[in-house]
Amino acid sequence: MSACKVVVMGVSGCGKSLIGSLLAERLEVPFFDADDFHSRANVAKMASGIPLTDADRSGWLDDLAELIRGESQGLVLACSALKRVYRDRLRAGNPLLQFVYLKGDMETIWSRHARREDHYFNGRTMLESQFRTLEDPEPAESAITADVSEQPDRIVEHCLRTLETPGRMRES
Repeated sequence: MSACKVVVMGVSGCGKSLIGSLLAERLEVPFFDADDFHSRANVAKMASGIPLTDADRSGWLDDLAELIRGESQGLVLACSALKRVYRDRLRAGNPLLQFVYLKGDMETIWSRHARREDHYFNGRTMLESQFRTLEDPEPAESAITADVSEQPDRIVEHCLRTLETPGRMRES
């Protein structure tokens, strides 16, 4: 799978960084975490328990779309990509981009969140805000959906099998 480009998406605490890094290792492409690309102002806002607005995310999404375009050998990016319009911005200039949606319910993900330490994402209210914002990928988006209650290795295997499906991934 040459030049495989994948965004692992979902709400905070669903396992994007873990699954993304494991998937990147298996695909032998670089891994990036979209959180590392937030402005200081965005991080400070989230650390204060204030959800980001579409305007807050605008430059961040543009930077991420450019990162995706620039990685000619492929990549895996962990990014919330909660709304279709965000995913469309990431796809701009990246028509072969694939999405992996880590789907779970509020209580399962909150139980994981409550165990996290040293993360700027602050509190149940912020997670509830992400669930309200979340738009599940539509069938036309051809996202791979994985249940967060599965073991990480099983999720990665499911993703790899689906990415390898003939006609699903094409070389860019």
